[in-house]
Amino acid sequence: MHLIHTKTSLQMRIIEREQRTAEQMIRIYCRYKEGNKELCPTCQQLLHYAHNRLEHCTFGEQKKTCRNCPIHCYKPEMKKRMREVMRYAGPRMIFFHPITTIKHFIHK
Repeated sequence: MHLIHTKTSLQMRIIEREQRTAEQMIRIYCRYKEGNKELCPTCQQLLHYAHNRLEHCTFGEQKKTCRNCPIHCYKPEMKKRMREVMRYAGPRMIFFHPITTIKHFIHK
């Protein structure tokens, strides 16, 4: 007998929205900061790591932004890389993905 962990649709929406936001930021960083047309292996690794961390978030549908989270689930090196991405891509998100940016600030 398999135990299947199902998630509510609200929880999926929150997790998926955070995953999309992380992906958009990583893509902006990789393309405009590093000059790559496609994600480089380092950025692919960071994207996979971010998606995995979000997928296993213990807060689920009560999840707030990672910045406001009391649990630090990122390894120090990955946290450093994600901060660098966010520092570069964050201010640019409003130009590339304005709706995502507004939703992010509302959810904050």
